[in-house]
Order: sequence, then C-alpha cells, then structure tokens
Amino acid sequence: MGYILRGSADAILTLTDDTEAFYMVSAFYAPEEERGVRWNDPAIGIEWPIAPVEISPKDAGWPDLSPEFHQLERMRGL
Repeated sequence: MGYILRGSADAILTLTDDTEAFYMVSAFYAPEEERGVRWNDPAIGIEWPIAPVEISPKDAGWPDLSPEFHQLERMRGL
C-alpha cells in the first residue's frame, strides 16, 4: 500500500507478471485536469530496475519537463 499526495507525480513499475494495481482518488476523473511528464525524462533521472514491457499510449506520450520548470525550481533553491 502507498499514499501519493494530491498533485504529486507517481509511477508504478511491477517486477512480476500479471500484477494489477488499484488506486483510489480524491475527486471524479476530469481528463482536462490531467498533467504528466514522460516516465523516462532524463531531467528526472530515475534509474528504473528494468525497462517497461507495457506502457499506455497516454503515459508514453507525456512531454519532458519544460525548461521553464527547471528555471523556476532553481530560483526556489530546490
């Protein structure tokens, strides 16, 4: 079990076959409110233990973090 704060990014990579993931949300689904970044964006630098075998077209199609975001975070000192 895990808890993801509202507005935070999350990802799930299973290491065994036939795994199902279920999750609850705090509001009704609103596709126009969805945001995301590409799972393998080099700016994030996640070292995945294996490459995904299956990834949804939606998740594969998210863009990298924008240069404007990187500048904003540097200004905040994060």
